[in-house]
Amino acid sequence: MKSLSPLSVDPAFALAFRTLHPVPSKPTSLLVLLHGVGGNEGNLAALGAEASGNALVVLPRGPVALGPQAFGWFRVAFTGNGPQIVEAEADASRRTLIDFIGQLQQAHGIDAAHTVVVGFSQGGILSASVALTAPERVAAFAILAGRILPELEPQLADVQRLSALRGYIAHGTHDDKLPVSWAQRASDWLDRLGVAHETKLYPTGHELGMAMRADFLAWLARGDQRWNRPDGVP
Repeated sequence: MKSLSPLSVDPAFALAFRTLHPVPSKPTSLLVLLHGVGGNEGNLAALGAEASGNALVVLPRGPVALGPQAFGWFRVAFTGNGPQIVEAEADASRRTLIDFIGQLQQAHGIDAAHTVVVGFSQGGILSASVALTAPERVAAFAILAGRILPELEPQLADVQRLSALRGYIAHGTHDDKLPVSWAQRASDWLDRLGVAHETKLYPTGHELGMAMRADFLAWLARGDQRWNRPDGVP
């Protein structure tokens, strides 16, 4: 049975984080799971526990403290005109995560071709932000009940750099935090960028339900069969 490690605060890494134990002796894949606003690094542990036993599963803590055991990647206000973000915080978190993932890859000898970044809600926003601006850092990304920030456009990588990337979008049609229209906008944007992706909708609210979890894990396995191969052989 997998469990969460104690919180690691190491100057060699740009973020505090936990890992799922037991850690594979020679992990061939890296799965980085990003929590939502007001959550913490333990929120997606159960999802990570369902991934391949040979993947290193890392759960970083958002750098913006919002309360006791409540963190985020940037502050946001939900208004009648849509979400209003603190753009400087979102960009700082994006850059920090790019560095953090690179530090993990170097420390564990895992390359970008076997790295996936995934997030729920605001974590999904950051997973897209990392992948679409630094596609050389990851093979794939997933947005679970999140969106792609319109403010990200000036930092987007060009179409050629994005061509090898793959994405996944999952969203509830009754989401009252981020309406399902954000999922369609994200899908349309990825189409324009030439990013191969799947989009799945569910009759749920702003949550990570069982069907969404199962479909995400199936996508993860389909995308790279080596994810489930201990020897990493194609």
